[in-house]
Amino acid sequence: MSPIYTKTGDTGETSLFGGGRVGKDDARVDAYGEVDELNAAVGLARAEGLGELDGLAHQLQEELFVLGAVLATPAGTKAEKVIPKLNPEWVSAMEKAIDDFDRVLTPLSSFILPGGTRPAAALHLARAVCRRAERKVVPLFRSGKIDSTGVVFLNRLSDLLFTMARVANLRAGTPDVPWMPKRG
Repeated sequence: MSPIYTKTGDTGETSLFGGGRVGKDDARVDAYGEVDELNAAVGLARAEGLGELDGLAHQLQEELFVLGAVLATPAGTKAEKVIPKLNPEWVSAMEKAIDDFDRVLTPLSSFILPGGTRPAAALHLARAVCRRAERKVVPLFRSGKIDSTGVVFLNRLSDLLFTMARVANLRAGTPDVPWMPKRG
């Protein structure tokens, strides 16, 4: 049998890191699945060519793997002691990056439509996936299964991805497109 398929999930269950089996529709599995999709969306943005933003995007992917591991590991298991931990300093680093980027961006006076260049559009897509992941992680926090660090990380990450999309457009010479709602 291939190490890729084990057939252990054929009945709709999966194993958590550190032991225990849960349904594939379990809130914890749903949350780390969304984080996995987010990581893939950031990878897609990187494949579009992010230039100077690529190093930051790579670091974000590394941090998303840590978040996925945290979400896949129930508290109190032996595995919890060996997985990497979410670092609150990552949030500060994201805030600094946003502040640095904001110095070169035109202040927003309206909402903008997601898009522009392919890299910017991919970053906007990653931002939307990030918001969905955040909505799946919040119930785990509210139920006491994880602390707030993952929620704060995802909240700030969506802001950073939005800002990175604007920077990608700026560096390509492509203006953001303001949303102009139709009146009447």
